[in-house]
Amino acid sequence: MLPTEHRLRRREDFATAVRRGRRAGRPLLVVHLRSGSTDPHAPGESALPVRAGFVVSKAIGGAVVRNLVKRRLRHLIRDRLDGLPPGSLVVVRALPGAGEASHDALARDLDAALQRLLAGITPTEGKGRAPR
Repeated sequence: MLPTEHRLRRREDFATAVRRGRRAGRPLLVVHLRSGSTDPHAPGESALPVRAGFVVSKAIGGAVVRNLVKRRLRHLIRDRLDGLPPGSLVVVRALPGAGEASHDALARDLDAALQRLLAGITPTEGKGRAPR
């Protein structure tokens, strides 16, 4: 289980991570990372915990499958919190193949996405747009 202080709950926090963070996509999931920042709602706080949230839509499957995917992702991210910068916001969005994927496959994709984000490589840079 992911401890309460490490959970993203507010819509604004999800939006901040997705809109202002960097993104790395893999076949089973997309990870958004907003590097460590201070919380504007808690003046004087500088060493905030890493917080993570999950988006698992109905495209993944029924309620049982979605909950299974969320439980697996929570377990995987819990083991990786120490490797992320303090105060970071992480949003993991499961893609349709995640419902049939094994725990190990989800772990591989999560590790690869986090490694790309922590290395400072943005996978969308220079891709998908023609030079002008």
